Amino acid sequence: VHLVESGGDSVQTGGSLRLSCAASGIAFDDYAIGWFRQAPGKEREGVSCISSSDGSTYYADSVKGRFTISSDNAKNTVYLQMNSLNSDDTAVYYCAAVRTPFMVTEATMKKLSIFGSWGQGTQVTVSS
Repeated sequence: VHLVESGGDSVQTGGSLRLSCAASGIAFDDYAIGWFRQAPGKEREGVSCISSSDGSTYYADSVKGRFTISSDNAKNTVYLQMNSLNSDDTAVYYCAAVRTPFMVTEATMKKLSIFGSWGQGTQVTVSS
């Protein structure tokens, strides 16, 4: 399994970015893809997740209404559209894959070890 994130950048508060996670080496329909982030000095946290098999999604409370996750199964790519960015969103963003069936919930998103494959991360910096 090979995951490659892209789309990270430096933006101003209130700006938008779209992150991409391109997957290879997997049957995409058999996986859920999650987005996680890690800010300096903080633990890695789950941001959003989508199950490619049934389209179920999860959003952390901190990003609900601002971030949207989507999947293009034909391109084996998951996107994270991030709007109304603020300084708290500054972090390295990672995507990770877990085989389905996988119940996408707040509890399962805290179990990082369940996700067996991770990308290298992409930096998002939000400044005022």
